[in-house]
Amino acid sequence: MLASDGPDEDWVRRAQAGDRKAFSELVRCHQGPVYRYLLRMLGSHDDAMELTQDAFVKAWQALPQWQPEAQFRTWLFRIANNTALDALRRRKLVEFVPLEDSFDAPGSEPDPERQAQATQEVRQLEASLKKLAPEHRQILLLREVEEMSYEEIGRVLSLSEGTVKSRLSRARAALIEISARSRR
Repeated sequence: MLASDGPDEDWVRRAQAGDRKAFSELVRCHQGPVYRYLLRMLGSHDDAMELTQDAFVKAWQALPQWQPEAQFRTWLFRIANNTALDALRRRKLVEFVPLEDSFDAPGSEPDPERQAQATQEVRQLEASLKKLAPEHRQILLLREVEEMSYEEIGRVLSLSEGTVKSRLSRARAALIEISARSRR
């Protein structure tokens, strides 16, 4: 079984053959996760919308070079990640978008005390994430928010699995240290 075998394979093959409707289906399936990732990397809804569109345009243009050995999702996130890093380099500014805009607090109970505690925890996490270096933030977002495997993250960031694991470990340690400092 190829890495690409899965729900996207047929759409990708059809899009490579010039079927714009097939590519539209790929966009529909992946625009939400790509947008969320870019939003948290860039800190701006407008920038994330623009760069999501840019990433899909780049993907359409590069689609003839896509190889079946690559999973479409990781290939697309690599394009989106590079687009985000280019934008961050251009503006030499790194901000973070509040999680509460798209975060659903855990627990289905309407207990106000629990909701207040969850909101406070999200704000503390948000403040800590703002202080992380972009390379730590990106690897945490890919693993914890987008739920990518180490292998997928490695493909997105052009890293070996061992490097992904060590960077993720350092990112988690940095997040814990920042969180601990903020509680003092």
